[in-house]
Amino acid sequence: MRYFSRAGGVAGMAALALLALLAGCSALGPGAGPAQPIGASTAPVGGTCDAKGAQWAVGKSGTARVVEEARVRAGARMARVVRQGQPVTQVFDAQRLSLEVDGGGKVTAARCG
Repeated sequence: MRYFSRAGGVAGMAALALLALLAGCSALGPGAGPAQPIGASTAPVGGTCDAKGAQWAVGKSGTARVVEEARVRAGARMARVVRQGQPVTQVFDAQRLSLEVDGGGKVTAARCG
């Protein structure tokens, strides 16, 4: 006696394969949680910017690590890198740190806004 038609058998096999894939993606154990995205910051989110905390970055290379550390030290919610001659919005944002860099990528100024 045949329980599955040919089309039903293929669909059943596909469903079984999907279940096996999903089971492989499930967490293993009580401590396993969602993984942090690569490059995700565990630094505080921040709020109002205080540029004094970011002045140590002046003269350093404007790498992602330096920009993020300057943002955290300034207490800013976000940071941007402004290159020479780059057009930027003039809208003041008290939660934003702006790091100005020269042609060689060195930070020349740290300002809020």
